[in-house]
Amino acid sequence: MLRQKYSALVSVLMIMLLILSACSGGGAGSGTASQPAADPAASEEMQELLPEEGAKLTVWDSGDQKAFIEEAAKAFKEKYNVDVTFAELGPDKSMGQMVTDGPAGVGADVFAGVHDQIGQGVSAGVLMPNDWFEEDTRSRNSELAIKALTYDNILYGYPKSVETTAVFYNKDLIDAVPADWNGVIQFANKFNDTKANKFAIMWEVGNGYYVFPFLGGYGGYVFGKDGTDPNDLGLNNEQSVEGATFIQSLNKILPLKTSDINADIKKSLFSSNKLAMNISGPWDTGSLKESVKNLGVGMYPNLPNGKPMTPFSGIKAYFVNAYTKYPNASKLFADFITSEEWQLKNFEMNGALPSNKNAAASETVQKDPIASVFLKQFENSVPMPSIPAMAQFWSPMEAAMSSIWNDNKDPKQALDNLVSQMKSNISTGQ
Repeated sequence: MLRQKYSALVSVLMIMLLILSACSGGGAGSGTASQPAADPAASEEMQELLPEEGAKLTVWDSGDQKAFIEEAAKAFKEKYNVDVTFAELGPDKSMGQMVTDGPAGVGADVFAGVHDQIGQGVSAGVLMPNDWFEEDTRSRNSELAIKALTYDNILYGYPKSVETTAVFYNKDLIDAVPADWNGVIQFANKFNDTKANKFAIMWEVGNGYYVFPFLGGYGGYVFGKDGTDPNDLGLNNEQSVEGATFIQSLNKILPLKTSDINADIKKSLFSSNKLAMNISGPWDTGSLKESVKNLGVGMYPNLPNGKPMTPFSGIKAYFVNAYTKYPNASKLFADFITSEEWQLKNFEMNGALPSNKNAAASETVQKDPIASVFLKQFENSVPMPSIPAMAQFWSPMEAAMSSIWNDNKDPKQALDNLVSQMKSNISTGQ
């Protein structure tokens, strides 16, 4: 009798457990009873970034990018049903403008800028990190470009193109850029005619952008090894002094004042067959092709220490305004227009050198004799430091090089003054 009652009690308990299980929402294929079935719509939203309803975007970039952006905007509209409007404001001015316009709510949603302005943007709080597409952005772009766009271990921006300097040459005047500076000097001794304004090679001697390839090639640096430590200035170390001393020695093949050498003067002499080699960047490719029939470009000549020169490089990127009303749509567009497809399109339309590894390695780019050399030189370049202290580099360096080049001042003394001035400016926040 007791056994029967016990069996009946067990049966009742089993029935109650089955009922409770059914009421809990569990069922065939639903996993554990305590976990509700997933909402398919919510799951899809988690896996895909969708633009905000009614999103409309404004994009800032330079005028030469207008047609390219408008073509990309049309394709983006077809895919996401989001209107994109172009407004002209170049990468050199956009970050400073965004510092004012972003918080005021009138800045572009997406804007083109250069990586060395990131510190300014982060300090002002106007940059939204590249978070949603970070993994894809890192995997598909040059490591140098990603490093340049990373600030305090956070990736900002979506790289669109890269720039550095190399040596344009007139094939009617010289067969190729010499392998080293000894070859350049030997050629200059034959070619130069200062009375006729004929020179073998020219660069902006007083401009820190063109000075650094010499200093860096000898082992000098600006702010620590990674360009991030404003307390570690390597511009007056033994290696930098050696580089500046070598620069000073080149005055004999370019006996002009620093004020008499600028971009326009170089371009004019080069176009009139009075300059054989012109150190500049890909931004001059279009105009130089028009004025020099047999244009070539070569890597920098090696330094007397046997090492290659290390020019500065710049990475142009699209940034998302931290104050945008449409962060999802903005991120989608910044990622869309910097894809492999659209970087190739920008190269075809404007000659912009791709940061995307597949685009850079494509036949379209590699068969271009000028673009391929600049990309090769880019791989042996140093991204300009992006910390705010970099603003204190340019004017003191110009003054130091003016005294070294024009006044034959002792390079060590001039560079010591440079570093002292930079430290003072950095400490006072000038």
